[in-house]
Amino acid sequence: MEITVNKINDSEQELEISVSANELLPHFEKAYEKARSSIEVKGFRKGKAPISMVKKLYGESIEQDSLDEVTNDLYRKAIDEKNLEPVGQPVLLDVNYRKGEGLRFRVKYDVKPSFQLQSYTGFEVEKPIHPVTDEEVESEIDRLQRINHTTNEVEEVTGEEHIVTADLQELNEAGLPVIGKKTENARLYLADPQLYPQIKDALKQASRGGEYRVRVESSHGDHTHKAFLSVKVNKIEKVELPLFNDDFVKKITKGKIETVDQFRRSLREDIEKFWEEKGERQVFDAIVAEIIKRHDISSPESMVKAILESLLEDIKNQQPNKKLPRDFDVEKFRAENRAYGIWQAKWYLIRERIIEAEGISASDADIEALADREAKTIGIDKDRLVKYYKTSRAGDDKILSEKVLRFLKENVRIKEVVQAATPEL
Repeated sequence: MEITVNKINDSEQELEISVSANELLPHFEKAYEKARSSIEVKGFRKGKAPISMVKKLYGESIEQDSLDEVTNDLYRKAIDEKNLEPVGQPVLLDVNYRKGEGLRFRVKYDVKPSFQLQSYTGFEVEKPIHPVTDEEVESEIDRLQRINHTTNEVEEVTGEEHIVTADLQELNEAGLPVIGKKTENARLYLADPQLYPQIKDALKQASRGGEYRVRVESSHGDHTHKAFLSVKVNKIEKVELPLFNDDFVKKITKGKIETVDQFRRSLREDIEKFWEEKGERQVFDAIVAEIIKRHDISSPESMVKAILESLLEDIKNQQPNKKLPRDFDVEKFRAENRAYGIWQAKWYLIRERIIEAEGISASDADIEALADREAKTIGIDKDRLVKYYKTSRAGDDKILSEKVLRFLKENVRIKEVVQAATPEL
């Protein structure tokens, strides 16, 4: 067997494999025997025809049908002989074979790029720090009150705390309805800060059954869009916010917290935790981004595809029927997330080299500790988790990721920067 390895780029290679007719004989003999068991020849029981007759009658067809398996076997043998480490699934490019002659074919496959590990410690990253204010706590309490509001139907609007249900009809500049531009029974919460102020002003004294004309202006980049609307009011509801008292706290926490003071403290702790976790994520992202920037490597296409498929699987698993929504554009999703897939593939390759360089590993004790921690969180028996982690790479991957992150954080300078922004809870 003749094997030629051709390098296409840092992460792609091709194998050219040529074998003689004699070298093919053992592969074809195996194919003849396999096919013989299902062949019926007149005068013989099924599967009992002489092999010579099988070859004479069906030899060429059997050989052609077996080429996929033969090329796969030869490819695996070539990989072993050349000590190659392909990534992902190989692609058979062409097959050149005629009965009684040799076989020649090419296979393209991905490999992990060879690169020099650059410095990955000693630099500085920023961590956002956000001192939580009383205003933020009160704003979240207000949001919770609004979520738990009740409504009473009324005849007219007397303030912002009203929901107006109306038919919205777009008009042209002459005041005539634009066909196909009507929205029926739109719910407009007048206290919503995102509601157009022109609509809010037009409805601030609205009555049920009334019709109001509105001119709406909105800016998009460097131009302004104008629209004319007819708003016909069908229903008006006054929003009643619940009192923020101990009873309200007990209700929304299902009895876990009993007083408003306890709730405020708990809420502040939750917001602080949100900001701390956000800061930690930004530190990690900044560390990884800096390390990737220092390494000029290519991402194997098969790794990028695998990452994107994993993201799609996550979306599927979040659906009630474990299927993507009918209108989900898979190709658009892949295109929009390709840059993320490339970024993740690069980090995986670099992380692997850092783990090797620093001698980072996952021990049985690490597995036990991880299972003990997660068993309490997800409610699965610890022994079952230990067994699962020891028979799969899931446990090792989690432990190695945590250890690499811990090592990197300990070996970079983290500069805390106060960030005054309202967290999106």
